[in-house]
Amino acid sequence: MLAKRIVPCLDVAGGRVVKGVNFEGLRDAGDPVEREAIYEQQGADEIVFLDITASVEGRDTLVDLVSRTSESVFIPFTVGGGVRTIGDMQRVLAAGADKVGINTRAVDDPDLVTRGAEAFGSQCIVVAIDAKRTDGSWEVYTHGGRTPTGLDALQWAHQVVERGAGELLVTSIDADGTRAGYDIALLRALAEWAPVPIVASGGAGSLDDFRGALQEGGADAALAASVFHYGTYTVGDVKAYLAEHGVPVRPV
Repeated sequence: MLAKRIVPCLDVAGGRVVKGVNFEGLRDAGDPVEREAIYEQQGADEIVFLDITASVEGRDTLVDLVSRTSESVFIPFTVGGGVRTIGDMQRVLAAGADKVGINTRAVDDPDLVTRGAEAFGSQCIVVAIDAKRTDGSWEVYTHGGRTPTGLDALQWAHQVVERGAGELLVTSIDADGTRAGYDIALLRALAEWAPVPIVASGGAGSLDDFRGALQEGGADAALAASVFHYGTYTVGDVKAYLAEHGVPVRPV
């Protein structure tokens, strides 16, 4: 069985790491480059860096920050937020990112997923899906969780995988920042059919939440932010717990 990945996430606004609850009430959590270096030392498998206000503000991703990150961090990292064109993807990848994440623009222009996969390979294209429960299903939201789209999250996931997405980063808006656990039902519904890796996001609060996402939810990776940013756990703590409970992880 492939090792499961533990992925710290840095939501960035105004050049600083921030964290909120249900995508709101953002608090400062430090310098992104410094935080990423710390997580690499702790044994993180990858890093996700999301410029969470780029789409709302209609501007490009902070490419200079991506470049600084690539100079000091040597594990794979994904960059998302404000990626709207093939040119944006090229700039982010050229600055040192290993993958690009798209969400809002993918909904507005689904063919961007196809063009990106054709240009750079599916392994570089991560489609982020921010989903909120609505009447027994999950609806896709864009613009940092602010805009409902009417799209069913599972149907949308099928579409982007068919278009060439190589990974799905799935965030439960309901669970985000609450530390009440990942949305296991959402993860399981995706993992049952998806031929690409599923990264679970939103809700990590306890060590067992990580195990639940990876074992019960069937995710390939578990992403978290606040529990790492505010020192509740280290990446090493999470990996030690998972290893004790039979979840295959790369050693720290």
